[in-house]
Amino acid sequence: MDYRVVLVDIDVLKLHEYTDLETLTKLFKDIVGRGILIYPIVADRKTNIVLDGAHRVTVLKLVGCKYVPTIYVDYSDSDIVVESWRKDIKFDKNDVIRAGLTDDKLPPKSTRHMIKIGDDYQHITYIQKRVDIPIKNLLPQEASTILEDLDNIHRM
Repeated sequence: MDYRVVLVDIDVLKLHEYTDLETLTKLFKDIVGRGILIYPIVADRKTNIVLDGAHRVTVLKLVGCKYVPTIYVDYSDSDIVVESWRKDIKFDKNDVIRAGLTDDKLPPKSTRHMIKIGDDYQHITYIQKRVDIPIKNLLPQEASTILEDLDNIHRM
């Protein structure tokens, strides 16, 4: 399979899990501090539901980004399965889709998506290759121009 990274309008992406404030805060500091998004997210091609990367999407929204580097997959493919990080709750793909399409989200960091690679299942992060995209490249054009102007002023 070919897992290409495409830039997707942030407003079409749908989260299926709530975010965890502590995780969000750490990731916000990391992404903003570096000024770079290291890895793309993974989303379902049909529904735009984010399968991996809810916290990254939320951070990018908070800083005003318009685009998110995304790898689209076919969530109906039997090579993609959902497991639970939690021992007390089980999920299936229908739970993820329902949560992504409604306001009834799942708990933070509860689903674990796996993808079949050869004869084994790997965490879906296996297909996420580094992109190292500067955050300013993900902003709306007018905001990106303002940031460039500020950079130029600081260099004077």
